[in-house]
Amino acid sequence: MRRLWPFLLVALLLIGAGARDVVDRWIVTTELPPLLVDTSVEVRDRNGQLLRAYTVDGGIWRLGARPDQVDLTYLEMLVAYEDKRFFEHSGVDSRAMIRAMWQALISGRVVSGGSTLTMQVARLMEDSGTGRWAGKLRQIRVALALERRLSKAEILSLYLTHAPFGGNLEGIRAASLAWFAKEPTRLTPAQSALLVALPQSPNSRRPDRFPTAATAGRTRVLNRVFSAGVLREEDVVAAQSEPVPNHRQRFPTHAAHLADRALASRPEALDHALTLDRDLQQSIENIAERALLGLGERLSIAMVVADHQTSEILASVGSAGYGQQDHRQGFVDMTQARRSPGSTLKPLVYGLAFDQGLAHPETMIDDAPIRFGTYAPQNFDGGFRGALRVSEALQYSLNIPVVLLTEEVGPANLMAAMRKAGADLKLPGGAPGLAMALGGVGVTLEELVQLYAMIARGGAATELHWRVGEKNILNQSVISRSSAWHLGHILSGITPPPGAPANRLAYKTGTSYGHRDTWAIGFDGRHVAGVWIGRPDGTPVPGAFGAAVAAPVLFDVFERVKPDLDPLGPPPPETILLSNAQLPEPLRKFRGRDAVFQTPSGDMSVAFPPDGARLVRQAGGVFVKVRNGRKPFTVMANGVPLMTGLRRQEIQLPLDELGASTITVIDATGRSDRVRVWIE
Repeated sequence: MRRLWPFLLVALLLIGAGARDVVDRWIVTTELPPLLVDTSVEVRDRNGQLLRAYTVDGGIWRLGARPDQVDLTYLEMLVAYEDKRFFEHSGVDSRAMIRAMWQALISGRVVSGGSTLTMQVARLMEDSGTGRWAGKLRQIRVALALERRLSKAEILSLYLTHAPFGGNLEGIRAASLAWFAKEPTRLTPAQSALLVALPQSPNSRRPDRFPTAATAGRTRVLNRVFSAGVLREEDVVAAQSEPVPNHRQRFPTHAAHLADRALASRPEALDHALTLDRDLQQSIENIAERALLGLGERLSIAMVVADHQTSEILASVGSAGYGQQDHRQGFVDMTQARRSPGSTLKPLVYGLAFDQGLAHPETMIDDAPIRFGTYAPQNFDGGFRGALRVSEALQYSLNIPVVLLTEEVGPANLMAAMRKAGADLKLPGGAPGLAMALGGVGVTLEELVQLYAMIARGGAATELHWRVGEKNILNQSVISRSSAWHLGHILSGITPPPGAPANRLAYKTGTSYGHRDTWAIGFDGRHVAGVWIGRPDGTPVPGAFGAAVAAPVLFDVFERVKPDLDPLGPPPPETILLSNAQLPEPLRKFRGRDAVFQTPSGDMSVAFPPDGARLVRQAGGVFVKVRNGRKPFTVMANGVPLMTGLRRQEIQLPLDELGASTITVIDATGRSDRVRVWIE
């Protein structure tokens, strides 16, 4: 018999080796389920914070997760509760399996589970049954195969991504965002215990609230991890007293329209990194929500904030109430809608006029009734202010002076400058005309903000971008540095809206024809922002003005961007800083080539000011223009002769008394005309 033992031992070893080879082949030939399962597309800000996520097919929130994205205490509690030998076994914990089978035989029911985290991953990846022997055997086989092909960290990542957490939530990150409104990088012990227990709760598919079984499960988790030494007793006591969330939180939907644009531009990408700042974005969205209170249910709002030094968009609000089915049409991204910009293009006209030597901020220009063929522009308030400085004409946003300048600059040159600044213009008639200066062209909010960024950058064009890693591809000058500085200096002198800080923000407002769009665009030494308020369907908003509606919101935006404005900087060395009297003669007063004062032909008449005009008091008095008549003229005010023997038809009348006045002009033949004006 002793002689047979060596042969028996060899036979046993051969049988064992053969069995091992059979098991190895069984494991190696395992057909694994797909490991690259769809996860939610995520849109993140410049700092990696989640702005928005999208569900996968079936409406499931499944956000990819790695162990380094999850609180360490949660991972320790998960392993201690679910699989304390996870980092030691090869997919199957034989001791836990034998214990579970023995307990089931003794008690006639399942007392404890023998599944490892790897086996749970195997079940989740192909939805194999938990109670059927065939399903359990399949889980064992897949778990053993997974352990051979993946690292422990990769297996743990699969669990953290696919574990069910209630309703349509899969994965730890989706659960933490839905139940606690935060990423799982930092969790309290109570939160960690709930998230460990939730996948094991029998009614964890309840979509709207935490299942009641999860509360009891939290207690079990806390007790077990305390026994395992993961938590201290005081941590367990504190966790037990922490309330359980009673409802799910909404997933982040910050910069929803811009996120949609990112997804549409790269539909194959799972991660999109934007240049936005989530905290600022959320703050600007709050401003947008409050700005529309009391303004009617059909009004919407759009805003863009950018750093004009880096050309990066920092915040973008496409509309109010994204996704809401109401009259505001929140699904429309109004930062991309082409609308009439009103008066917001006027600074560019003045900048081009400065560069062409047509005017200087101190140049005098007439604000009087004019006609260009059949086109007779009017000021927004219907009044006229006579002769005034170009800088004042821009600050008052007068229409007639800017049309005079546009006629000299050339509408085609204005259009070319806008295109150099990055605007993709849409002209109603196809050809540029004088009405462009008053908003007769389609422009988007994003393009307007880009245009003002050019002015803020000293006249250098920039292309604003919203995707991390993109660069400014525009590198051309639209206006000179000195003209850009003049514009910033003039615009920073515009009176802020009531209640806004007098911080010398350089800004311009605009109101399109028929009060359909209201605008406010502004900049300082570092940032530029724009606000649009109106109705997405383009219908009028009676009584709405950019200065009253959009400008206060713009100032609120800059207060959220930073506590104090960055200075615009000193003028470039080539800037001409002279008074009107010091300017060369051609720059002292601007006169248009083809502008014709609107006065009737024939008898002598007062061409300006028109009867009933309201004039702003000027230091030089009232500008009076006479049409026809024989020189010399006599001019009277309220029956008192003020000037006689005049041989000019353009007169600066020394009249500055506030209130109503009657101006009478008499020519050499005795013919006369009179107008009644109000000086304010």
